[in-house]
Amino acid sequence: MSALLLAADAAGYTLPTAWRALTKTGYFVGLTGSIGGLVTYAATVRPVVRGSSDTEAVGDNAVLRHRSASYLAWSGVVLLVTGYFQLAARVARAGAGMPFGDALAPRHIWQFLRAPADKGAWIAQGTVFLVQNLVLLVTAATLMTLFTRGARRRLGPIALTALPLALAVTLIAAVPVTAPQATSDLLDLVFTQIHIVSGTVWLGGLALLSLLATVRRRLSPDAGLLWADMWRRFSLLAMMCVAAVVISGLWMSWEHVGAISQLWTTGYGVALLVKVVLVLGLVTAGAFNQFWLMPRMAQARRAGETTSLFHLTLRHFPKVVWGEVALGLAVLLVIPFLSGSARAEAGSPEAEPSAGIFAAGATLALALAVSLYATAKTSDALARRQVAVTDPA
Repeated sequence: MSALLLAADAAGYTLPTAWRALTKTGYFVGLTGSIGGLVTYAATVRPVVRGSSDTEAVGDNAVLRHRSASYLAWSGVVLLVTGYFQLAARVARAGAGMPFGDALAPRHIWQFLRAPADKGAWIAQGTVFLVQNLVLLVTAATLMTLFTRGARRRLGPIALTALPLALAVTLIAAVPVTAPQATSDLLDLVFTQIHIVSGTVWLGGLALLSLLATVRRRLSPDAGLLWADMWRRFSLLAMMCVAAVVISGLWMSWEHVGAISQLWTTGYGVALLVKVVLVLGLVTAGAFNQFWLMPRMAQARRAGETTSLFHLTLRHFPKVVWGEVALGLAVLLVIPFLSGSARAEAGSPEAEPSAGIFAAGATLALALAVSLYATAKTSDALARRQVAVTDPA
């Protein structure tokens, strides 16, 4: 990859500086931990924990709630730290020749946030980032209250309060300071945010559930029942995220890449190609879970095999998910290298949306929805088939 990037560098691609790559990756790690953790807790962990009331489940629920609270509290710390470095990186990029170390100074940051609006802008860019970082600060502070024992008793309400705030952190940053000149500009903003939110939910959810699974030694033998339900719920959530990531990713790829050959002849294209390969690895691992592990979990649950269910949900499944987490981290490391456009590097014309492009996109979206529906149905059919083979009666 490095050789290809060096070749692309000669064609007009510039590698990002180390501080820019690290701050951008760190920022997305912060978003992934907070947004992904909060959405997954609200949609997957909390409903399962609240719906279990037998004696052994109560103890398991307490363990899961405690570990979830710790994860969310630390995600607040990470969001605060990475958000500050990302803001300093914006200051360094805005100031001509300003070293990153100088951009960390509060007075330079404050000058950047209070800079007047450019001519023709309805609001100053610094003001947008000021509001964004105030919301980020409130989000992080809300999450960090979960370090206290009293706040952990109100984990649900606190998480549901922090969730819209965490989403607002990325949405506010996307507010344009000038009116979009074309429909494609507006669609670019929308699809970019869809890509960010769905990707962070997908990767952050994998990270949260992977860490929760590490407490298996403190859980009862019947905890597999809880985890089977959590993995089932998250699989549905993950499939929706995959659909959103693919659809938004196709739009952005078409916008920035004008020909297939640009994937290996431009710096942007090489970085995008690496990202696509990593995402395909994530999808492949997810398909393995859906077609192999999920049916076996359903079989063990229907057969009442608690020991087998415990091993599947808390040993085998997390091993695959940890691999997905590693791939997800690699994706975040690639993001800073997706700067500029393969079209610009290759001298290709800018993308021009048309009725045919929108029709093709709608067709692809429909085909993807059908394929995901078929995936869910196939997984259920495999589970029923295995039960039938095991117990013909």
